[in-house]
Amino acid sequence: MGDNGNHLDKWLEDGEFRFARFYLPDIDNGPVIMANAPEIVEQETCLFHRSVAEGVDYLELLHRFVEKGMTEHRPAPVVRFADGEYAFYKLTLGCNGLYRQAESVEAIRRAMPLHIDAFRNLAAGGKMAPLIFPGNIGRRRKRSFLSFFRDSEEATAVSFLNFLQEHGIAWTGDHYIPFYAVYAYLTSEVFARVVDCRKLCIINAEYNPDACRNWFARFESRPEIVFIEIPSEYVATRWEAMREGILQQIPPDADLCLAGAGVGALTVCVDAAARCAVPVLDAGHVLNMMNGREDKSKGPRMYTLRKSGEGMAEARPVPS
Repeated sequence: MGDNGNHLDKWLEDGEFRFARFYLPDIDNGPVIMANAPEIVEQETCLFHRSVAEGVDYLELLHRFVEKGMTEHRPAPVVRFADGEYAFYKLTLGCNGLYRQAESVEAIRRAMPLHIDAFRNLAAGGKMAPLIFPGNIGRRRKRSFLSFFRDSEEATAVSFLNFLQEHGIAWTGDHYIPFYAVYAYLTSEVFARVVDCRKLCIINAEYNPDACRNWFARFESRPEIVFIEIPSEYVATRWEAMREGILQQIPPDADLCLAGAGVGALTVCVDAAARCAVPVLDAGHVLNMMNGREDKSKGPRMYTLRKSGEGMAEARPVPS
């Protein structure tokens, strides 16, 4: 199918998914909305699978997935996808936003088979967290012959979903979670307790030991942190050459990894999870927060700020 929304439309019409507000009682998006264009509030609305009733259920599902990966020593990658990824998989250099992700369109083409293999592995045993909201599915303009032509060239959530379908990559409610569920979980007290006294491996281009320790200490959590440095650019297109040198640095007794690799997070998370049989979460902006470098993300992001005096509620069990 083309990029005219048919896949998404079908899922919505069939009731497989619906758009709903991703409400979390302890999250305060107000400061982020005030600091950005008013339209950012649209990102509070995201896709919900029909099996999920409310926003907090997605955090509980993610929490359970991470805990199971740790206790059962199984690969458990979690990867987010947004504008940069949508442009990359549309084979455009629009992926080069805050960070340099690809040297050329030809470099993206050469890397694509590796990414498609990683997608298949992610679909088989991980969680995909694409940013999908009414404002990024390519339906803002009044339709005309020319607007359809332009939309076919536009990198949107719909073009991303169609990319998956066209390459035979399964995308179902079983392994979907909302993009911002990852941010909300990683910035929660629940996650801090999960890694308390555990060996946490951070795979990133930057690491501030004191800032990271202080981040977790706020919740009286004291993980043993191991840092593995990766390049700050072009991981998405050069991963095959650097993979072995990075993966062999991950301690065999690591309990969980957090990765910051831009568009390259897909291959990093999938390969690290497979090598070490642990959860590996695409943390992105949250690693900037842990390092005290929110400026690298141009300020705070949605679903990372808590209401004053409130912490994340204890994760409730999810019925089997």
